Amino acid sequence: MPSSFKYGTDLLSIAGSIDLLTKKVKGTIDEDAQKQIIRSQEYVNKIVEAHETVYGINTGFGILSNKKISEEDTRTLQYKILQSHSVGVGNPVPAEIARLMLITKLQALSQGYSGIQLSTLERILWHIEKDIIPVVPEKGSVGASGDLAPLAHLFLPLIGLGEVFYKGKKVQTKEVFQKENIEAIKLGPKEGLALINGTQFILSYAIKCVQRLHNCLEAADIIGAMSLEALTGTKAPFDERLHKLRPFSGNQLVAQRLRLLLDHSEIMQSHVDCDRVQDPYSLRCMPQVHGASRNAWLHLKQLTEIELNSVTDNPIIFSDKDTISGGNFHGQSLALPLDYCCFAAAELGNISDRRCYLLLEGKYGLPMLLMNEVGLNSGFMLPQYTTAALVTENKTLCFPASADSIPTSLGQEDHVSMGSISGRKLYQVLDNLEFILAIELMTACQAIEFRRPLKSSVLLEAAHDFVRHTVSFANEDRIFSDDINQVKNMIADFSFVNHVNDVAGKRLNKNFNEFEL
Repeated sequence: MPSSFKYGTDLLSIAGSIDLLTKKVKGTIDEDAQKQIIRSQEYVNKIVEAHETVYGINTGFGILSNKKISEEDTRTLQYKILQSHSVGVGNPVPAEIARLMLITKLQALSQGYSGIQLSTLERILWHIEKDIIPVVPEKGSVGASGDLAPLAHLFLPLIGLGEVFYKGKKVQTKEVFQKENIEAIKLGPKEGLALINGTQFILSYAIKCVQRLHNCLEAADIIGAMSLEALTGTKAPFDERLHKLRPFSGNQLVAQRLRLLLDHSEIMQSHVDCDRVQDPYSLRCMPQVHGASRNAWLHLKQLTEIELNSVTDNPIIFSDKDTISGGNFHGQSLALPLDYCCFAAAELGNISDRRCYLLLEGKYGLPMLLMNEVGLNSGFMLPQYTTAALVTENKTLCFPASADSIPTSLGQEDHVSMGSISGRKLYQVLDNLEFILAIELMTACQAIEFRRPLKSSVLLEAAHDFVRHTVSFANEDRIFSDDINQVKNMIADFSFVNHVNDVAGKRLNKNFNEFEL
């Protein structure tokens, strides 16, 4: 892994953006990028001096693009655009999302097609390095003409306004500047527009959702295999020959992972001659269902990495004689796959809930509700109520935001993506999915212990042991929400999947993570 990243020069991957987010890698603006940035700013200055009319440099914005702005007012215009577009409402986005917005915006602007000052980009880099992260309201972007409202809030601190997260607290920017002994910057022509035009709100949610959904996909395979073991299901539906006849990449990968997860299992071997013909779909069709969600994830990943290295400003400055006012700010390219992945994540939860239900039925040698003494004890009945509630909540979040468009700017901006809503909805669905998978994992761990003294595979025993270090077998009822939260944290912080992957690498010498970030 490289120790540094050069904004505007190096290509940025999802893994690289996460490394910048978590400070594993330090970002810089190198000499080549600086030259292009300065050249682009000089083009803008020449346009202003020549009194040429170019959108956003010496005109109003949106429906006001036909309003000419005098040369002496071009700087004032840039301050006003940040102020007027700061109309976000709701709770602040997570600080990691706002930090990613700074990182991805810096990558886009450092490519040198926006006419922005190098000193402005250096101030953005200062915010990243000092971890002084602007407070950005979660609602207000329609996902076209850029994520205008959230980006305006993101960059209010550049001119000394708004709020920031400072040492764990929300603080007025002016107070922080006094403590840090720095002053607000002076925006030049076009800079305000360059700062608020772009898809960095949508993009930042996409980055985190790609990372989190990947983790959930990995976890779902492991947990689903544990449920299959507990229910003495068969691995025959995961046969490689079967999936070569319908060779979707996600399906084949899940089938391969399930074969490895179940390899050399005593539990599997113990019932090879049983008279069961077929397992329920939630067990038998894991490659098809988990695999379809993986295919959706891969599509989002590919498009997110294109956007990570794109210029989404408007207008684009190629020279002082060549500017193009286009639509690179439009969020549709990410809005559609984000909505698609919302369905994909919800379906992972849907099939997980069905496996939870199967584990409670009292079939195939398991006690009803996974406790020997029920009646006085309710056993694991109620955790499945929670998965049912979360699955239904996720279904209500599956209406595609990108299917809607409401005209803005008096009709000038007459088709918008609503991709910011797509990103926020997927993020919320993933929160619920992590809880659903945690409940299935907790339930499967309980069920597997009724198969003792038989052991499962090396990988599934490692997964079971990892949970048991924190959450014990339940002989009687207790406050299961405590257990659910602890297991959910194992999934959400990636430690559960990472542990199983480490065991696969060290003990089996297998690469268990083919679709990497």
